[in-house]
Amino acid sequence: MRDLNLVVVVDYGSQYTQLIARRIRELGYYSIVVTPEERVNPDKISAVILSGGPHSVFEKDAPQLPSWWQKYDGKVLGVCYGMQLICHAYGGIVKPGIQGEYGKTEINVIGKDPLFWGLPDSFTVWMSHGDEVASLPGTFDLIAKTNTGMVAAATDYRRFWLVQFHPEVRHTVYGLEILGNFLARICGLSPDWSLEDFLHRKVEVLREMLKGKKVIAAFSGGVDSSTAAMIVHKAIGSDLVSIFVDHGLLRKGEEEEVPAVFRDLLGMNLVVVDSKKRFLEKLEGVADPEEKRKIIGEEFIRVFEEEAKKCEAEFLVQGTIYSDVIESSASGKYTNRIKSHHNVGGLPEHMNLNLVEPLRELFKDEVRRLGELMGIPRHVIWRHPFPGPGLAVRVLGEITAERLRILKEVDHIFLEVLRETGWYEKTWQAFAVLLPVRSVGVRGDKRNYGYVVALRAVDSVEAMTADWTRLPSDVLDEAARRILNQVPEVSRVVFDVTSKPPGTIEWE
Repeated sequence: MRDLNLVVVVDYGSQYTQLIARRIRELGYYSIVVTPEERVNPDKISAVILSGGPHSVFEKDAPQLPSWWQKYDGKVLGVCYGMQLICHAYGGIVKPGIQGEYGKTEINVIGKDPLFWGLPDSFTVWMSHGDEVASLPGTFDLIAKTNTGMVAAATDYRRFWLVQFHPEVRHTVYGLEILGNFLARICGLSPDWSLEDFLHRKVEVLREMLKGKKVIAAFSGGVDSSTAAMIVHKAIGSDLVSIFVDHGLLRKGEEEEVPAVFRDLLGMNLVVVDSKKRFLEKLEGVADPEEKRKIIGEEFIRVFEEEAKKCEAEFLVQGTIYSDVIESSASGKYTNRIKSHHNVGGLPEHMNLNLVEPLRELFKDEVRRLGELMGIPRHVIWRHPFPGPGLAVRVLGEITAERLRILKEVDHIFLEVLRETGWYEKTWQAFAVLLPVRSVGVRGDKRNYGYVVALRAVDSVEAMTADWTRLPSDVLDEAARRILNQVPEVSRVVFDVTSKPPGTIEWE
């Protein structure tokens, strides 16, 4: 196997750390994410990027420069906390900001530094920091500042390039170009990595790891679990058994549709387990979303353990992707948790299966492209993302069979309207949420006291950020009228216009 240019991203706890690695892969370079304490061979590193993070350099236990730092003499890009850490370590002055700086900010480029080659003199970037650099180390020069005069970027022209903003997020207008300039023009690297490389390497690793073993896969029929199962299937063939758990929390009709498609279309060894009663009994009376996720994660594993015994399997394949990992705080030592995912933070402490997560380092758009490379049909690849806990986190409050039935009908109608109007594939994810709220309405000149449902549609690429979809008013009108006419238990329909951040995509 040929050696690749290796770009090392040091994780200081930013919610966007893996997004840096994602952008680097998008540019065609091989990247890995490591903690500051993790051992790596500095002789193998082509470039280093220090990520942002939630800490202050003044904190007692603030993360420090990597353990191998003194042995590495290549180029470094410091982002946000990474910039402040370099300035603090090399004699600059970092101080707490008066009120911090968050969101879109205009910066002005000074001079002709290669980091900003081909870019305009001013453009919009994304800031997210409390501390700020008050004075640069003596060997550093300012190469960009904000309209208020704050340091936005600096360099020593030999080794370090520092930016206070986040080039990895799409809100920074020329962020990808800045990362590309650092790797190509400053570090002198040539792009030599692709998803084809990833697939080839992953299949080789899985084949070696699982050779002669019996393996089951947690299979929902969505793009993540389908792609994960297909990669393992390429590696070990019929030694993989995919388990489809009908837990009663699926979208309308999926318990029949998914097995029919995947048995016939992809030739997979698929077993369907009817566990509706079991899951609903466990969730009875539970309203807290974190508790729901943990219960579902626990019950999933117990079902898989039972099925594993029948297959004599010792490994479990899951379609965990990086947005699941990072929101469950499993991405790094310094990352804050947003919410638990049933297949990451919701897993029980003790389980009798070894986890295999072939997509753990990838984002949703990468997973889709990987699925296409393996021949998974388009209608599967572009199926809207669906949370592992299913409708349990879209029925807000207590879950009952009746409330699930209502939500399934509402969600089905909404997606049907989007398909008919051509908006389904234009929208990254759309769904309905049943609120624990009732509202007065009028039906046939009589008072009606029914549920409120919220419709949600978002545009995203990798699920780390998302903007609400500007659905036309006539599409929303058609969806609302059909829901109110066909689902008598609902008396009011609202549309969610919250982006991520500050919200999350799912309501729970």
